[in-house]
Amino acid sequence: MRDQWNSRIGFILASIGSAVGLGNIWRFPTVTAENGGGAFLFVYLIVVLIIGVPVMIIELTLGRKSQTNVVSTFDTLTNHPFWSKIGFIGLISALVVLSFYAVIAGWVILYFFFALVGRLSLTSANDLLVFFDTMIAHPYLSTLGLIIFLTFTLLIVMTGVSKGIERFSKFSMPSVIILLIILFARTITLEGSFEGLIWFLSPRLEDVTLSVALNAIGQVFFSFSLGMGILLTYGSYLAKDTNIPSNSLIISISDVLVAILAGAIVIPALFAFNLELETGPGLIFVTIPAVFNTLPLGSLWTSVFFLLLAFAALTSSVSFLEVLTAYTVDKFKQPRKNATILATFSVFILGLPSALAAGPLDFFTVRGMNFLDLVDTFSSTVLLPLSGLLIVLFTGWVWGNKTAIKEIQQGAPAFNEENLIASLWSILVKYLIPLAILYIFITGFLAG
Repeated sequence: MRDQWNSRIGFILASIGSAVGLGNIWRFPTVTAENGGGAFLFVYLIVVLIIGVPVMIIELTLGRKSQTNVVSTFDTLTNHPFWSKIGFIGLISALVVLSFYAVIAGWVILYFFFALVGRLSLTSANDLLVFFDTMIAHPYLSTLGLIIFLTFTLLIVMTGVSKGIERFSKFSMPSVIILLIILFARTITLEGSFEGLIWFLSPRLEDVTLSVALNAIGQVFFSFSLGMGILLTYGSYLAKDTNIPSNSLIISISDVLVAILAGAIVIPALFAFNLELETGPGLIFVTIPAVFNTLPLGSLWTSVFFLLLAFAALTSSVSFLEVLTAYTVDKFKQPRKNATILATFSVFILGLPSALAAGPLDFFTVRGMNFLDLVDTFSSTVLLPLSGLLIVLFTGWVWGNKTAIKEIQQGAPAFNEENLIASLWSILVKYLIPLAILYIFITGFLAG
């Protein structure tokens, strides 16, 4: 019998956790800072509304209907030679994203230990930036962080959905959010931080470009865990009476609020410490210790933050690994233990170039991006939107909106063809979302 969630709150926290790890706390502030602050936030919120929530409903519905892994879902719902295979893109996306995600999460674990021993009690934010650049260039340290993090991920996924993923998410997510609120309260009192908060929250429409829109779509897919089979796999563990639209809305609102909270911490801190907006992936590794160093017992606060961030990163990584594990279990009839080990080893091999990107492989660059940045950019702006686009087209034109609505109605009776929200959802799925993604894809790449 297929495993299921023990409770609604467990499913919701696990789904939020799949996004609220590094997707929001690390990646969102970084992408926002590099794409115009308030202009990016404005476009991001629009994309959440017209693409994020509707696609989340689609993926959860497809998963619950099929009760299987991301690849077999489309095999189950159609025998078309093309559409039955589109799940492989989601599977590949989960593998690729986890390969570089685990490297960054490994840095988080290393920073927890550095904070414990007082190595992050440096005199300035610039000193912290130099420390970070030195650490990621060290091949053994970066690889060690990758191994440690993947080991923890493996142990959680190996125990299963309800006993492992759900139980862990119930503990980690509330803890992270509480600490983020404490961080925000401190950051906003720093001299110069209010200017950064205004820059972050004030949209300047002249800064809105196709590149900003493409990055916003990529961030929504990344932070909402869309296009990589996570929500589809999580949906396969749902009971038939689950209200998918309601749960999707709760997950989406929670995701957006945490993203905004993370941005309201990191970006004002950039202004307070006079750091460049293009600081890049090292933003949280520089700004967070710098903020805590202004408090009594700064090293203790910093170590607690990175410990909890590691927990949050784990809630995301277990969702990625669960996609790969579920496929291996279903396809090759392997015990969960063997399937998890095989999936983890594959991630480790693919993750090594990202772990070495700032060190021995720093000679490899494409358009100024090292291997890790390249894989990050490619997955968020190409792989995930492409996978999402195909899933939307499949639902709207192959499986059919009417069939999808009937499945959704099992847990949400009011979601019917006469319902205004359901009608808007149908129009978005069949016409507007595919056209929006295609337009931004094509024009964005032609412009680039």
